[in-house]
Amino acid sequence: MDNSIVTEENVVRMFAPDLITPEQHRDRIRTEPCDRPEIRLMIAVMEDAVATLQRYAHDPSARHRRDFEETIDWIDSRDTSWPYSFENVCSALAFEPEKVRLGMRAAVRCDRAGKADVYRFPFRRVNGKRHAITIRDRSKGRRRA
Repeated sequence: MDNSIVTEENVVRMFAPDLITPEQHRDRIRTEPCDRPEIRLMIAVMEDAVATLQRYAHDPSARHRRDFEETIDWIDSRDTSWPYSFENVCSALAFEPEKVRLGMRAAVRCDRAGKADVYRFPFRRVNGKRHAITIRDRSKGRRRA
């Protein structure tokens, strides 16, 4: 009889859940880089720079020309003294600054020459960890997912 009680206790212990405290589990969790707010802001800064170049590459108005020139100056700058400089943003996003710089310059030249088939950001990003992207079909006035 004593053996059956010990056996039952062993069986119960074998199927008992293991308890893990959050401190024990925290080192096993990998966060996505884009979950960090400063990285998400850097992505938004880079997206805004690309959108500004695409929108205003050949816009004659003075206000838009100023935005375009400021973006070009930001891209050309080698300054690393402030967190959101082009060099630091590229470094944080694991981009090679010189390749991004060359690609953006080439896109502007193609756009000005009328040779560009540029994607013009027809989507809207929803804030939060999960986001939805909706693409608007401008020719029909409807949205498609």
